[in-house]
Amino acid sequence: MLAFTLPDTLALGWFLACWLIYSVVIEKTAKGKTSLNALMNAYRDDWMRELLTREVRIVDSQVTAALQNGTAFFASTSLIAIGGTLTLMRAPEQVLTVIGTLPFAVPVTPEMWEAKILGLAVICIYAFFKFAWSYRLFNYLAIMVGAAPPVEEKDTPGARQFAHRAARLCADAGQHFNRGQRAFFFALGYLGWFIGPLELALTTTGVVIVMWRRQFSSEARRAFDHAP
Repeated sequence: MLAFTLPDTLALGWFLACWLIYSVVIEKTAKGKTSLNALMNAYRDDWMRELLTREVRIVDSQVTAALQNGTAFFASTSLIAIGGTLTLMRAPEQVLTVIGTLPFAVPVTPEMWEAKILGLAVICIYAFFKFAWSYRLFNYLAIMVGAAPPVEEKDTPGARQFAHRAARLCADAGQHFNRGQRAFFFALGYLGWFIGPLELALTTTGVVIVMWRRQFSSEARRAFDHAP
């Protein structure tokens, strides 16, 4: 019978709360508007405006293709991860025998093991849907790049509207990609639960610290704070 202990419940609650709160802060608050992800949105607008000034748009097509290829890689990786996690559910007794040899492992029942694996699979499935939709949005962006107004019309209201729409589409694709990548990071934190609830809380906290630092205090972020 499946029964989570109180430490397991608290650790899982901490994991979910960290994911939810971090996502809200990054995407919905004033603090999030100073993150590295948000700052890149302004460059998407600049990119689309510069695209209108170029007669030959090979560079823009290459950049769009690079974005598509990177997203396709992560989508494929998430499918592999889904298959790997579901495979671990086929023989829980054998896997638990190996896990039991770890020095800090907490004994778990086969039912608990399957529940944990199922949770990891759900995270990977969520990541796949985010990467797949991001890939589709970048496909739409490629179509828009191909349909961009000619350079002679770059100052017309229609061209400016095109640039705004394309930048918004690119930003939306980037946001879904970020959500998928965030799911991968939290999946790494989730792995701590296979050792124990305390480890889950610690690995989740570590993941949040790493992601927060990269968004707000990394070298890449500080590059935007100093004028040349």
